[in-house]
Amino acid sequence: MLELGKKQTLKVLRKRENGVYLGEGRTEQEAGRRLDAEGRKKTETGVLLPKRQVPEGTGVGDELEVFLYKDSEDRLIATTETPLLSLGELGTLEVAETGNIGAFLNWGLERDLFLPFREQKWKVKKGEQVFVAVYLDKSRRLCATMKVDQYLKSDSPYGKDDQVTGVLYEINRTLGGFVAVDGRYFGMIPAAELDRGLRPAIQVEARVSRVRDDGKLVLSARKKAYKQMNIDAEAVYSLIEDYGGKLPFTDKSDSDLIRLETGLSKNAFKRAVGHLLKEGRVQINTDSIEQIRR
Repeated sequence: MLELGKKQTLKVLRKRENGVYLGEGRTEQEAGRRLDAEGRKKTETGVLLPKRQVPEGTGVGDELEVFLYKDSEDRLIATTETPLLSLGELGTLEVAETGNIGAFLNWGLERDLFLPFREQKWKVKKGEQVFVAVYLDKSRRLCATMKVDQYLKSDSPYGKDDQVTGVLYEINRTLGGFVAVDGRYFGMIPAAELDRGLRPAIQVEARVSRVRDDGKLVLSARKKAYKQMNIDAEAVYSLIEDYGGKLPFTDKSDSDLIRLETGLSKNAFKRAVGHLLKEGRVQINTDSIEQIRR
């Protein structure tokens, strides 16, 4: 059976000026003298592999590994090239062009992969990296979708405190950041732990803080508190230096201001400042945190 959107091995049924026709049935020679009701030779239709892609020396009856998709006229066509993603697979692709009906993604083939407007989580721009899945639409055409939740699994082999890597594919400032762990398992970083520098389609490293009853992973982009505190303390100290040695707010300031300036929660900021205070590197004033110069 011919499988659209997948690599498969097919037989060369016949050769023509424009290329070779591939299929699983009889070659032109094998069909031989089999005639239809009107006395004409019966041959398999086959799928065209354009001449420019036919390996040198290919003959009728040879087998070739090809990928099947549809051309600009919606006809089934073969290619010896391998796309970046096949049917049902997930991955990050670059937006090659945008148009009135959607966007087109570079997936390594002559014809770009269509990303309809209705399958976009936001209006994408040329050059942007997006995490997508490949599916067949109602017209049996290969398309991309950014709505990948249904393609992600919840039976990962990971447990609490395991370190994982994945692609951050969507950010919801209320709920959190959604991560495709290993590109195939569902994970989420809670909103309270989202770093302001995170953006969709980047790779993140995280720790599994909890495995939900449904198997989905709750992730922490931060390390355990005792390890993270040292990292945060150095980041805060660098920020104080950037301010000329005097940070114009304290750990009692508004939590939104602290997060905006440092990317840390108020509690994490307090721990970091406390660590610096204990080391004798800063002093806390009424409305500022000041570097102690030695």
